[in-house]
Amino acid sequence: MLEILKNITERLHGEVSEASFEGANIVLYTKNQNFFKDDKGKIKEIVNEIKKRVELRADEKILPDKESTEKRIKEIVPEEAEITDILFDLHRSSVTIEAKKPGIVIGKQGSILEEIKKETLWTPVVQRSSAIKSKITENIRSVLYEKSKERKKFLNEVGEKIYSGWTQEKSDGWARVTILGGGRQVGRSCFLLQTPNSRVMLDCGVDVSSSGSDKFPVFNVPEFDISQLDAIILSHAHLDHSGLLPYIYKMGYKGPVYMTAPTRDISALLALDFIGVAYKQAATPIFSSSDISEMVKRSICLEYGKVHDITPDIRITFYNAGHVLGSAQVHINIGNGAHNFVYSGDTKYSKTRLLDPAVNRFPRVETVQMESTYGGKNDVLPPRQVTDEKFIALVKETVEKGGKVLLPELGLGHAQETLLRVEEAIRTGKLPKIPMYIDGMIWDINAIHTAYPDFLSASIRNMIFQDNNPFTSDIFSRVGSPQERKAVVDGGPCIVIATSGMLVGGASVEYLKNFIDNPNHLLILSSYQGPGSLGRQLQEGAKRVTIEDETGSKSFEVKIRVELVSGLSPHSGRNELMNYIKNMDPKPKRVIINHGEVSKSLDLASSIYKTNRIETTVPRGLETIRLR
Repeated sequence: MLEILKNITERLHGEVSEASFEGANIVLYTKNQNFFKDDKGKIKEIVNEIKKRVELRADEKILPDKESTEKRIKEIVPEEAEITDILFDLHRSSVTIEAKKPGIVIGKQGSILEEIKKETLWTPVVQRSSAIKSKITENIRSVLYEKSKERKKFLNEVGEKIYSGWTQEKSDGWARVTILGGGRQVGRSCFLLQTPNSRVMLDCGVDVSSSGSDKFPVFNVPEFDISQLDAIILSHAHLDHSGLLPYIYKMGYKGPVYMTAPTRDISALLALDFIGVAYKQAATPIFSSSDISEMVKRSICLEYGKVHDITPDIRITFYNAGHVLGSAQVHINIGNGAHNFVYSGDTKYSKTRLLDPAVNRFPRVETVQMESTYGGKNDVLPPRQVTDEKFIALVKETVEKGGKVLLPELGLGHAQETLLRVEEAIRTGKLPKIPMYIDGMIWDINAIHTAYPDFLSASIRNMIFQDNNPFTSDIFSRVGSPQERKAVVDGGPCIVIATSGMLVGGASVEYLKNFIDNPNHLLILSSYQGPGSLGRQLQEGAKRVTIEDETGSKSFEVKIRVELVSGLSPHSGRNELMNYIKNMDPKPKRVIINHGEVSKSLDLASSIYKTNRIETTVPRGLETIRLR
């Protein structure tokens, strides 16, 4: 037992039967029911002293059986909470109550949870039921609960590693970050943060529009040794940030990956889809579903605004990035305040229907690493209202001609914003009530959105809480089979939203092949189109394109109307990126630019320097930057 656990146990004079870690948190178990129900403030005293989270739970030996506990929970919780499931984790003495109205389960100031805890001795955890049934969320929860004993052991090992060299003293050591992918390009974001005591990976993505060695981060460099990797941090679930993460576990990594709960669910879903796309392209997947399960089992989910130690000399705090559901900027405190580094991932520094804007207020910050997807001087996005009006006018004109509208979308973020835009336009009479068909993984990602409304914008959150969930509108229909897809193609005017956003595989390509020779149909491109992708070719005005699938390749004349609608991106535009730095508090001393094409990255860096007189750098792949 490490010294910190030993000291706590001794202070509680035999009341603790077991003391262990759950990551950076400390969990104490007791066989004394009276002490569990009322510890006389002793746990709070310890928390105030060591400044770490400490939780007291009942030892599994004194817990009542699951059947009687479930019955008692249902007696305590009002029926209007609509409990949908109760899941027990015996090895951690906790019970998860899944309900449609979790606020009622919690009770006023947590009164009902406290009653459950005292009556049953189980530690209750509340989760919202998804308004749309989600098999992926159910599978993830089953993975976590089926292996609860293994997970308890894993979390304790993580904690032991954190506290083995933990100190409250400020470090005078160095820190540096190496670009393994994502330098001067969009895609395969992957960075290695190193200190004398820690090796932490920030994101691990793929470039879906590339092939060969440029598709993946570079790992065959002296700086990277998977056996020395302490932790991985995942900013959000898009494949260019998360796509290779299961492969790291396949390679033998056994440590934790830190992310938000929505990011865990969605990244697992996208990884499974990544396997499916490989099979459709007659390629061998680079990882398997068991590697994804391993990733899920070793995930540690954090909330926004909660400080969490991840190594002896690194603690992190997640902040809203405004980009997609669960996306996080990572504030990294290195060496107990010696250097404060913000890895912003991808951000949206303005409010959208779906999300509140990215945070740019931090306790301290010396270095910021930020994206430049739309960082070029010509990447000034039009006002959202102007974009909405253009989008609605294009759709209305197409439908009136009897045509169909195809919206290739990124499954996460961009698609949900588009769905909310269409739902609102139809609800307010700006568009006629026409069917909107959802094809690909978008439906499942919608389901995950409904399970985590606390991560959504205040307006959408309130709609969900008032049982007016826009994601469950009757205008949306799921397409889940080739027969249903054929019915959409043969049917009347409609809107089709499908993955992928760059028209690189996925259902969107299948629809395009059927719509491409009809000038009455409309293709709206509003996602980022990677160089070399089919979407980029169409965006640049190609009159003939070659589409490849499992049957080979075929040339098509482009007769469909193609419109580029900018301003709908979940990324910050040029002005937003500039204002993000301009309004940051406190002002950083250095800005590292990544995640952008070369010209855009260099242009943004130059403008930030000229405007703010802040040191900027645009590293290439494999460059290492010393932070301190």
